[in-house]
Amino acid sequence: MLRKHGTLLSKQIDFVARDEKKEFARNCIPIYEEYYPEVIQEIRGLADGQEDSFDFLSMFLLSMYCFEFENHCTCFACKDRSKILFGRNSDFLVKLEKSNLNCVYQLDNVYAFNGNTTAFIQMEDGMNEHGLAVGLTFIYPKVRDYGLNAGMLVRYILEKCKTTQEALDFLKRVPIASQQTLTIVDSSGDMIVVECNPYTVEVIRPNSDGNFVVTANNFNSLVMEQYKYEGILDDWKSEERYNVAYNALKNCNNIFSVDTIKDILSGKYGFMCQYDRSTGADTVWSVIYDVKNKIIHRVEGNPSRKRFKQISSKR
Repeated sequence: MLRKHGTLLSKQIDFVARDEKKEFARNCIPIYEEYYPEVIQEIRGLADGQEDSFDFLSMFLLSMYCFEFENHCTCFACKDRSKILFGRNSDFLVKLEKSNLNCVYQLDNVYAFNGNTTAFIQMEDGMNEHGLAVGLTFIYPKVRDYGLNAGMLVRYILEKCKTTQEALDFLKRVPIASQQTLTIVDSSGDMIVVECNPYTVEVIRPNSDGNFVVTANNFNSLVMEQYKYEGILDDWKSEERYNVAYNALKNCNNIFSVDTIKDILSGKYGFMCQYDRSTGADTVWSVIYDVKNKIIHRVEGNPSRKRFKQISSKR
């Protein structure tokens, strides 16, 4: 259908193909075939429908998050006696924002989910039919190895996991390709931030500051300090975003609301999405998952300028 309407993905992808990426993706494929063969079938199906190269599409998708440092985001989850909420801003390149997708997957023998992505097939956040919500934040690729990358980990968890513990068990056994954090919360309120890469899986849980977890584009645990890369300018203000969200949630004193999450994501508590679009950077979507009620609030664009719209989780 895409090809029939003149949409050729390989012509739209802003991607530098290198021999290193080709070799990397080629060596990841056997791991996907062992742990997640369905997604390789899906890539082949897309390539067939596009009458395009499987090698090119798989190289693009399987090497993602492992080489360049381009996408930035903030994730957090919180709960009180009546609410379980997940919030995420996706900060990315303005020139690519028209290709962002909000997707509904309802496939056989896996859980249905609503998810968001800056590409296709891989997912960057979502909530499934059991109320499990997950979202990634990207970490500079100081290390990489053959395995599943951040977006494919999110996609797998949405399709295959019902609880936070199931997702964590999977992350501890699957080979991981990239560096990332994954914020995960389920319908019981079990919430974690997983800081992980090919060599380490570290779990952060709520502490005495309140029933919440927060992450941005940095590792925050002592265990992961060795995997930080200090040689880049953080002009996306990751540390500031982290501190703003953390302190705002801490000051809620364990009383949370959808409106409060909207205010945090839209920058009313400090810098979160107030990018200068002329630099080519902006928040390209913002989403809140009301896990207990399976309700989604989403902005297609920057939440400081546009309003959240409520959509069904099965839209």
